[in-house]
Amino acid sequence: MNNIQSGQPRRAFLRTLGSFGLLTAAGCTTASDPNTRDPSGTKQGISPRSSRALYRALPNEKFPIPAVKPGQLPQKYQRRRVSYRTSEKPGTVIVDTGNFYLYHVEPGGSAMRYGVGLGRAGFAWSGRARIAWKRKWPTWTPPGDMIRREPQLSKWSAQNGGMPPGLNNPLGSRALYIFQGKRDTLYRLHGTPQVASIGRAVSSGCVRLVNQDVIDLYDRVQSGSAIVVI
Repeated sequence: MNNIQSGQPRRAFLRTLGSFGLLTAAGCTTASDPNTRDPSGTKQGISPRSSRALYRALPNEKFPIPAVKPGQLPQKYQRRRVSYRTSEKPGTVIVDTGNFYLYHVEPGGSAMRYGVGLGRAGFAWSGRARIAWKRKWPTWTPPGDMIRREPQLSKWSAQNGGMPPGLNNPLGSRALYIFQGKRDTLYRLHGTPQVASIGRAVSSGCVRLVNQDVIDLYDRVQSGSAIVVI
């Protein structure tokens, strides 16, 4: 996703986040290797059948979402519940940029974990903020700085009403909007049909999940929840 500002507003946001410290402030550690164990400590894998169920086609969505093809999303980035210890409250979203994972903290020492794609060098960010609100099938409006870099995007400017929702919209099927205080940072958690981008640093700073996963996350996360980015 390319919906991110650059220049002065973005630098101010990064300075503000820096005042919180990086994730040493979150005290986040795993109780066991989250790639291989469930909350009970039992080793588990993802069977081809369960993988197909998680990433099946969603024909009843406003814009029908195709299934993720078998083998397209590496197993380690597929959605699963894992054992996870943290001092953060249940409901907090934690993004581990070093491992390309997003955790939604649950009670009892577990979390739902998702694979994500992240911002490429120069756009990556870290710190603490909140998820102010959420949208299904959102409109995408590229910031002015992005339009200056890519003039062809001017047809989707705010003056033109933005890019309508749909499978080709960079925000995908769902978007969660990240605020610092009352200010929109222009960073998002959002969907993407670009499955190959999961586990890579390719976007302009936002956190992307495959559409099936962002729908699952959307249904779990409450507006106002804290988000911590390591």
